[in-house]
This record gives sequence, C-alpha cells and structure tokens, in this order.
Amino acid sequence: MPSAVPIWRDQAKRAIIFQVVAMLVVAGVSYYLFSNTQANLQRQSIATGFGFLDNEASFEIGESLIEYSSADTYTRALLVGALNTIKVSFIGVVFTIVLGTLIGIARLSSNWLVSRLASIYIEVMQNIPVLLQLFFWYAIFYESFPSPRQALNPFTGLFLCNRGMIFAIPEGHPAFVTMGWTLLTILIGGWLLNRWGHKRQDATGQAFPALRITAAAAVVLPLGVWLLYGAPTAMNMPELRGFNFQGGVTVSPEFSALLLGLVIYTSAFVAEIVRAGIQSVGRGQVEAAMAVGLRPGKVLQLVVLPQALRVIIPPLTSQMLNLTKNSSLAIAIGYADFVAVTNTTINQTGQAIEGVALIMLVFLFFSLSTSLFMNWYNKKMALVER
Repeated sequence: MPSAVPIWRDQAKRAIIFQVVAMLVVAGVSYYLFSNTQANLQRQSIATGFGFLDNEASFEIGESLIEYSSADTYTRALLVGALNTIKVSFIGVVFTIVLGTLIGIARLSSNWLVSRLASIYIEVMQNIPVLLQLFFWYAIFYESFPSPRQALNPFTGLFLCNRGMIFAIPEGHPAFVTMGWTLLTILIGGWLLNRWGHKRQDATGQAFPALRITAAAAVVLPLGVWLLYGAPTAMNMPELRGFNFQGGVTVSPEFSALLLGLVIYTSAFVAEIVRAGIQSVGRGQVEAAMAVGLRPGKVLQLVVLPQALRVIIPPLTSQMLNLTKNSSLAIAIGYADFVAVTNTTINQTGQAIEGVALIMLVFLFFSLSTSLFMNWYNKKMALVER
C-alpha cells in the first residue's frame, strides 16, 4: 500500500486550507472594523441608519433639473445632485467623443499646420491636471464677466454676466411637446429604415438614401406640426429683477467650467485613442478603397472607422468612466453634483458613513451602467469568425 501523502505536500488540500484561512482572516478583520465602528458611534451618541433621508433638507441647491426647495427631504436633494451629475457626465461624454475624434483625425492630417496644432493640443491638455483646468475655466467665467446689472447683451434675449449665460427659450406650448415626440419617432423610424436599406443594398447592390429621407423628414414633419398648432412664437425672455435675472434659461459658470474642463482634458486622451485606432487599419485597405474610386471622406467613413472602432472602443470605455468619476471634482468650484449635495447632507446630519456609502454606490452604479453598455456595443462591433 502506498503511503498517504502528507497534507502539507498535497497541492489540492493546501489550496483549500489557504482559502479557508484567508476567508477567516477577512471575516475577522471585517468583524473587528464593524464592531469597533459601532462602539465608537454609540460612545459619541451618533445615530446610524438611513432614516435621515426622510427629514427636511433645509438647504437650497443652485441648479436642479426637477423642482426642489429647502422644504424637501434629503432624498429629493440627493436625487437632484445625482441628476446634476448625470447631466454633466452625459453631455460631457457626447462632446468629448466628438471633439476627441476630430482632434485624433486632425493629428493624422497631411496638412503640417493642422497636425502640429492637434499635437500641441494633445500634449498640453494631457499634462495639465484636470482640477487646475477647472479652476482656470471657473476663474475665466466668473472673473472676466461683469455683474448682472452690467451684463453683456450681444443681441436680444441673450445676457452674459458672472451669474452665467442667460438666454430666452420658447414659452411652454403643446406644439413643442408634439414636435419632440414627432422628432423622436422619426429618428427611430430612420434607424429602422437605415438597417433595412443596408440589407437591401447587400441583397441587390443598390443603395437606399435612408439618411437623406430621415433628415428631410426630421425638418419637414416637426415644422408641419408647428404650423398646425398655429405657429406659436411667444418667447420666455430673461429680465433683470433685483440682483439677478428671472425667466429664460441660465447656464451657470460652475456648470460651464466643469463641462469645459472635463471635455478638454478627456478629449486629449480620446484623440490619441482615435489616432491609434485609425493607424491600426492596414494601409493596403485604404489604398484599395481609393483604387475603386472612393473619396477620402468615404474611405474614412466606410473603411477606416468601422475597423478602427474595434480597437478604439475598449480604451474609450475607460475614458468615459474617468470623465464620469472626475465630475466629482465639481465640489471644488461649487457645482451642485451628487458629491457636493451629499457632503452638505453629511455636515448637517453627521451621517458620514451612510453618506460616503451612498456616494460609492451611486458612482458604482454609474460606472457599471456605462461598462455594460460599452461592453454590449463592443461585442456588437467585434468581428464574428466563421
């Protein structure tokens, strides 16, 4: 009978023992931290739990996408902060992708001046910390413009001052709601029509002008709806009342500085990602496309970018996540994002652990949602091997 292998020589058993020991250590440390925290909170008579969310917030928030007042609960205040974060992150991602793509393409331009300017933009913006850029743009917006009483008025309905950019918007009317739904329906229909057009072209070789039809419908049909409702033209004009403007829409200097800083900083990294993706496409494919008579714009649209996207998407996802997380720096310039609202809540209630936990959960949700969408899109764009 062969002798039994000692347990310290059995690799499988050793692995199980190490995992059990590691789990016990993690459980012990977690229990110590939890019990120590509970004891300290009880000793200082600090309440725990999320019951404070139903209490009155008692503080104002400068910017809000939904109705809010100081009489609302902390829950609604935190919702306002979360929506502000989503607003600046979504707009920032869209602008960053557009600007970064343009700069990345310009970096590869055969025009010496265009290429050098794009290179300078990338090198300078990548090497200035984003927080310093936020301070710089906030100082530009807040210090370079006059007070509301001396606001610049380049044309009727637009005012520029250190409270932000205030401009007129159409007054609320059912026509604009119907126009919005009409436009959304056209865009969805145009997307479906474009897919059908591609299938038709693959089957018959004949192109279908889906984009031109969609663009024409997006202009003509909403305009027709506007005319059917009597062509309303009333405007909600901003007016100076007291020390500030009333009416219209205000884009605050805090929001403008945050958006501009995030977009300019992140787009420099996106530009390098786009450049690398384009250069990953073989030169022979570009030459073949030009040999069949495609113009340079069509070569970029139909040959280069579809293949480059497979290289661009994974690192682009990281930059989108970085932009969303960097939006938490808004607290440095006074923009009421989720972190800023939560910090105010913590200062008033003393619920620091709960507040930090909420910040972590909210940004985890934002990051995972972005990752799930981009991973789905990455799989959609990936090559399918036969």
